[in-house]
Amino acid sequence: MPFFIIAGAINAAIAVAFGAFGAHALKDRLSEHYLAVWETAVQYQMFHAIALLAIGILMSSSLFGPSTQLSWAGYLILAGIIIFSGSLYVLSLSGIGVLGAITPIGGVAFIVGWIMLIIAAVKFGK
Repeated sequence: MPFFIIAGAINAAIAVAFGAFGAHALKDRLSEHYLAVWETAVQYQMFHAIALLAIGILMSSSLFGPSTQLSWAGYLILAGIIIFSGSLYVLSLSGIGVLGAITPIGGVAFIVGWIMLIIAAVKFGK
């Protein structure tokens, strides 16, 4: 089952919907600061949705195929979307500043996910 392709497509759809929601429904309800935070969450969700699609395609291809490193990359990037973008969405809507302390955990998950993708590329590039 192409889990990461499905997860990427779902997250891309959510990012588009949340982007539109922010631009239309929230633009008069949130301060400029919190609207910018919302937009950051949308951008990172979309960037990493595309990464999930790429990982799913690589896992389905004869170039890479299934790999532990690609699986880790996908799960870490998915966790990063949930933690990073999710905490920023909630922060934007609630104004609860402590949620900003959770966001970097998602950022670290993104970074480690990208590193796992690099490791997979190096491993399969030999």
